[in-house]
Amino acid sequence: MASSPIRIGIAGYGNLGRGAQAAIAQHPDMQLVGVFTRRDPAALIQTGTAVPVWSLDAAADHRDDIDVLILCGGSKDDLPAQGPQLARWFTTVDSYDTHARIPDYFEALDAAAKAGGNLSILAVGWDPGLFSINRLMGEAILPQGGTYTFWGKGLSQGHSDAIRRVPGVAGGVQYTIPVPQAVQRVRSGQLPQLSTREKHTRECFVVLQPGADAQQVEHTIVSMPDYFVDYDTTVHFIDADTLQRDHADMPHGGFVIRSGISGQDNAQVIEYSLNLSSNPGFTSSVLVAYARAAWRLKLAGDTGARSVFDVAPGLLSPKSAADLRRELL
Repeated sequence: MASSPIRIGIAGYGNLGRGAQAAIAQHPDMQLVGVFTRRDPAALIQTGTAVPVWSLDAAADHRDDIDVLILCGGSKDDLPAQGPQLARWFTTVDSYDTHARIPDYFEALDAAAKAGGNLSILAVGWDPGLFSINRLMGEAILPQGGTYTFWGKGLSQGHSDAIRRVPGVAGGVQYTIPVPQAVQRVRSGQLPQLSTREKHTRECFVVLQPGADAQQVEHTIVSMPDYFVDYDTTVHFIDADTLQRDHADMPHGGFVIRSGISGQDNAQVIEYSLNLSSNPGFTSSVLVAYARAAWRLKLAGDTGARSVFDVAPGLLSPKSAADLRRELL
């Protein structure tokens, strides 16, 4: 007799939450049972098959209805508070992506999940996430060498948001673009020492508010600490119609390259790449696969926080271990 589907909940219904709803529909062993929102539940418009919508404030009331809760909030303000709180009540997966703060977030999540007897996998996506695994694999296999991560060409949601907060800006997006010469040097096995500016450029498309000073807006953007000042940044001014027509999609991607030496000075290069037409669409698909792994770990009695480094790849697949050995090994 077939086992019951994994009951999935979604917390947050922005681009990532909508992507998760679409991804769950592709997995016969999963069932979306509800969405939590900070907005008025009655006003939330769903893009897929309608499911119950509940207030996030009432999440604890539904802990028995959900096997795994996918957290789709933002890393800056939402997840640092929501992650540990919800991990007390649910087994969770999230896409926390503030790299420098992952150790602190892990500790908070680990304590909360253990207190609730739950399992939480954090920083799931493509970077951090799949790219992290490939960085680890490269270093483990080629200990003598260098690891290089390039992002793009792709639309950066965080940097685009920073642009939109500049006084005088009515709308805008930012693309991260790898420098071709830097990529080629790495692929050739040169092991170059590359500065931030040498690896990527940034290209901005900005709609000005009426009466705004374009020169001042451009100066504010290119000199912005932590976002643009360390990069060669180009700012293009466009109208709102062009922004909507040409820049509404959210493509992204990139590649991880490990260049090193094995054996008797054998030059080796490992490369893993992604080319994504929708950043949130792909990230949510990764989250859904890891939700299956989280539930399997919970059923095995595991509690506490885990990263992608701690999850065996076979746990992501709906196939049995025997099927995986026969079909993919």
